[in-house]
Amino acid sequence: MKKIIICMALAVIAANSAIAQEVYMKQEGQTAWTSFENLSGAKGVAAQENKGAKGHAFDRIAAGDSCILLDMKGSGIINRIWMTVSDRKPEMLRALKIKMYWDDASIPAVSVPLGDFFCNGGATMTVFENCYFSNPEGRSMNSSIPMPFCTAARVVLVNESDSNLVHLFYDINLIRLKQWNPDMMYFHCYWNRENPTILGKDYTVLPETKGAGRFLGVSFGVIDNPVYRGSWWGEGEVKFYLDGDKDYPSLCGTGVEDYLGTAWGLGAYSHRYQGCPIAGKDRLWSFYRFHVPDPILFSESCRMTLQQIGGAPYERVLALYKANVPLIPVTVDHSDEWRFHKLLEAEKPLALDDPDFPKAWVNFYRQDDVSSVAYYYLDRPVR
Repeated sequence: MKKIIICMALAVIAANSAIAQEVYMKQEGQTAWTSFENLSGAKGVAAQENKGAKGHAFDRIAAGDSCILLDMKGSGIINRIWMTVSDRKPEMLRALKIKMYWDDASIPAVSVPLGDFFCNGGATMTVFENCYFSNPEGRSMNSSIPMPFCTAARVVLVNESDSNLVHLFYDINLIRLKQWNPDMMYFHCYWNRENPTILGKDYTVLPETKGAGRFLGVSFGVIDNPVYRGSWWGEGEVKFYLDGDKDYPSLCGTGVEDYLGTAWGLGAYSHRYQGCPIAGKDRLWSFYRFHVPDPILFSESCRMTLQQIGGAPYERVLALYKANVPLIPVTVDHSDEWRFHKLLEAEKPLALDDPDFPKAWVNFYRQDDVSSVAYYYLDRPVR
């Protein structure tokens, strides 16, 4: 046992040494920042306004207008994006849309509401930190996802609201590369929202995407439907259809909280690769999962869905049924009797009010307000 512990300790030390070595080793490239003090990110031209005394720290975006945050030619890697806005209400964070274009493409690789992109999921901003995003005090948005580009990069913020945005502060930190590495892939996002979801149909997190790449992670926002009277909404399983999968996926989870690395319900927490910063506040849930230590790779195609299934004890589900709440029972679990009923495989379907219906924990299809951002890399600048 002692030998195993020593080997594990040496492995940790070696890993930390490798990380430290990357920091102090010489690295090719040139550091550049873009902000309103230096929109071009060019060398030696920042902080010129107002004789260098904080002349252009922020800007404004009128309702219906847009603002270019980065427009650069050549190869590089965006390493960090920081941003804050004066109006941080959920409505404005949904109405502001961040768009990213790689290599002069006319179609954005990223077109996502600002709050959702930064893991806020339609919610009021809250304090959290994970491996790629953080909000230190509930007032700012940070991303450290590496975003390579070969010939050009453009980042735009669009104000699709009816209100003027009075203050926008930001900076984008990147490295200009002397040479593009053909093994690099392009960062993409897919945002979706269904309100409500379709009864009995899996929610689409990422539609079928062609090409080779890596599914990096996902952030969700769920507003549970009040007609279900506070019953648990998160029994649905995630499914990944990889490299030509059609009717059935290659990867399947066991429930929302299980996918997030916890169990038996979902409380508030913020961890490196999985977390739920908001758990049930005003019926809203905001959560994320990043596949960094457990990569999801694809060589031809990728699609991800989430079942829309909840669960509750029989008497609660029966009350919903009698109130004509939309639901479809799918399974019943007698955990204390080692019996499990797969209702959709039954020869004779039973109604919930049938005397013979199993009286235990019932999982059922339901409808909620669900939104998501899928983060992934692809071997091309346009999906």
